[in-house]
Amino acid sequence: MSTRLLLIEDDFRLRHDLERHLVQRGFAVTSCPDGTQGLNALQQQSFDLVLLDIMLPGMDGLSLLEALRSHQDVPVMLMSALGNEQDRITGFTRGADDYLPKPFSLAELDARTDALLRRMAMLKPASIAQRHSSLIFDETAQDVLHNGQSAGFTGSEFRLLITLHAHGGEPLSKAFLYQQVLHRIYTRLDRGLDVHVCNVRRKLAAIGAQHIQIQSVRGQGYILVDTDRH
Repeated sequence: MSTRLLLIEDDFRLRHDLERHLVQRGFAVTSCPDGTQGLNALQQQSFDLVLLDIMLPGMDGLSLLEALRSHQDVPVMLMSALGNEQDRITGFTRGADDYLPKPFSLAELDARTDALLRRMAMLKPASIAQRHSSLIFDETAQDVLHNGQSAGFTGSEFRLLITLHAHGGEPLSKAFLYQQVLHRIYTRLDRGLDVHVCNVRRKLAAIGAQHIQIQSVRGQGYILVDTDRH
């Protein structure tokens, strides 16, 4: 079955070119020229991915994204010529999964689209596997529970743990985790991820789940280990 993709872009030429390219790649594409039609399409059928322009007539892309996130968790990639940091932060705050600055090449679009779909596919098995784990991942509350106790995670701490969990014992690089968890590029002087790791370790220990450990792998990054299984 083809991946169902919703393209919301008001520029006729760009929308036409993107739709033709994506169809050639095997996607089942629905395209809309404005936010209102896009929201109607989302309410009428389900999609695997949404490519959403920010600057739209009528309902803009960020307003649409906010309305969408109240009832759906479909992955959304924003597209915009607004490339400054604050615009990217606003997009991620409203619930975007990725941000593609215009102008972009079709090669970059393909790489970002494939990476986002791959990432979402990895997270789905984790939702099933979590029943067999001593931790319960509550995606709605963005928190984890152990023996009825909640850890009190922040959104970033939850994303960190569930991303490591989704990769099943595979070491993940700091560069990858910065992009997936903190939505920014990793630099050597940035200690933000290390702070989140320390907080997750402390909060897991506080609810008696110290056997679930984020361990540092020299030269590679971090890995999630269940010491009860070793």
